[in-house]
Amino acid sequence: MKFTAFERNLQGTGASRRLRIAGRVPGIVFGAGAPANIELDHNALFHALKKEAFHSTILEMELNGAVTQVLLRDFQLHPYKPQVLHCDFQRVDGTTKITKKIPLHFIGEDTSPAVKTDHCTVNHIITELQITCLAQQLPAFIEVDLSGLTKGHSVHVNDLKIPAGIKVVTHGKPNPVVATPVEPVVEVVVAAVAAPADDGKKKKKK
Repeated sequence: MKFTAFERNLQGTGASRRLRIAGRVPGIVFGAGAPANIELDHNALFHALKKEAFHSTILEMELNGAVTQVLLRDFQLHPYKPQVLHCDFQRVDGTTKITKKIPLHFIGEDTSPAVKTDHCTVNHIITELQITCLAQQLPAFIEVDLSGLTKGHSVHVNDLKIPAGIKVVTHGKPNPVVATPVEPVVEVVVAAVAAPADDGKKKKKK
């Protein structure tokens, strides 16, 4: 994905406030050289942030006629308004090693034996993975194939097809669960036995 940034000369709280009023977003680009203060068109950035790829892939930033590869590192949103307040980008090249979270894409769930035959639902325990790799090897997502999922068995991180050169960061957990089938809840209906109605009449003793 490509976006256009503009050089930002004025700094400070007042300057940033005026930028936002004018429909601009202040930002910064760091890494591989001196930090650069930038500004971006708010509406273009706001819509780009809605796209998954803008968060997890290498971006091409055009600044002063030059194109630089960057990664989105952080952004701040207004507490209650649909407004982007600030964004941070990192310059990357072929030698840049990064650690970043990327999304998981689940496929084959509806055709798995656990769902199709045993009528289970699948609980996605993990929806993104933190990985370490060279920036040029960064995948947009990692695919999780659930077509072979059966009742009573889960998919773990070690079951995933991780591209070469990519290391998954599990924070001390050896093999976390990614997805697991949950059996349907069977409702047991107990029929109440009605007691015979008492008509208030007692049999007379002979």
